[in-house]
Amino acid sequence: MTESTTNAPAPETSTAPDTAGAINAARKIAVVGSGYMGGGIAQVLALGGARVALADVSAEVAQKNYERLLTESDEFVAAGLFPQGSTELLKENLWPAKDIEEAVADADFIEEAVPEVIAIKHQTLARISAAARPDAIIGSNTSTISIADLSEPVSHPERFLGVHFSNPSPFIPGVEIIPHAGTSAATVGAVRDLVHAAGKQTAVVKDVTGFVLNRLQYALFHEAAQLVEQEIATAEDIDTLVRTTFGFRLPFFGPFAIADMAGLDVYNFCYKSLQTDFPERFATPQILTDLVDAGKLGTKSGAGFLNVPAERTPELIAYRNKAYVAMQQLLEDLGPAPIN
Repeated sequence: MTESTTNAPAPETSTAPDTAGAINAARKIAVVGSGYMGGGIAQVLALGGARVALADVSAEVAQKNYERLLTESDEFVAAGLFPQGSTELLKENLWPAKDIEEAVADADFIEEAVPEVIAIKHQTLARISAAARPDAIIGSNTSTISIADLSEPVSHPERFLGVHFSNPSPFIPGVEIIPHAGTSAATVGAVRDLVHAAGKQTAVVKDVTGFVLNRLQYALFHEAAQLVEQEIATAEDIDTLVRTTFGFRLPFFGPFAIADMAGLDVYNFCYKSLQTDFPERFATPQILTDLVDAGKLGTKSGAGFLNVPAERTPELIAYRNKAYVAMQQLLEDLGPAPIN
């Protein structure tokens, strides 16, 4: 596994549900770290059909968390969150190991999910690397730590990468895949296939501080916190605006699709308005300026960030309107979140 990721063909982005179990059935996986995140990841992979070993600092901790995951599964089934038969499937596919070495000995893929402390992760990854097969793929569920830095204790680092699930992992569909400069294309492709077979979606991003998910999430939080500090709005009102305006769109459209639909010329103008008070914070992105200068204004011109053909605009608008009405109905059916 020495091939560069640079020219790797993009694997398929989804796996049909009825083939997922067959694809993962032959896979042996270990999850090291059986707490809230690691346990949830183990549930996802075991329900996806793989045989999953659960390891922690001791056999007792792994056993306790194994039993917790079965109890949780019963509760999720009763609430309609997991399909019927999920707990029985977990009992078939998930097992608590006595230690890390036993868990990883015959694993094809190992996911490290220990606390977000580089010394703890290094120590754990060194044990994993020493005990695992040399061709076993090793992933880390780190949220922010450099994958290149984490790879230091891993032998054959071309098999190592970030595989970042989000909390709560059984219910959040996206997984961030982060290769470091030496990760092989074969490793990236194999992990994407594995994650897709467990019913999740993936995005491959570069190994930079915060990766993509948390850079975006913390950028929003940073601006929101400043608005509260400056007494421009309360935390409650900001949450309301995010939920009921641009956040309402986000389950269906990412920021580039939203910009294309709004019109990139409109975005360009709004940046200029924001610059009257915040010239540096809201400097116009060069990529936006270049598109506008080229007459690529989004869906209305048939070219923008995503290049949606102009003739598909009516279809897109119809989908958008249907999606937003369905979202509103879902929120009304669920009722308000029990925050206050």
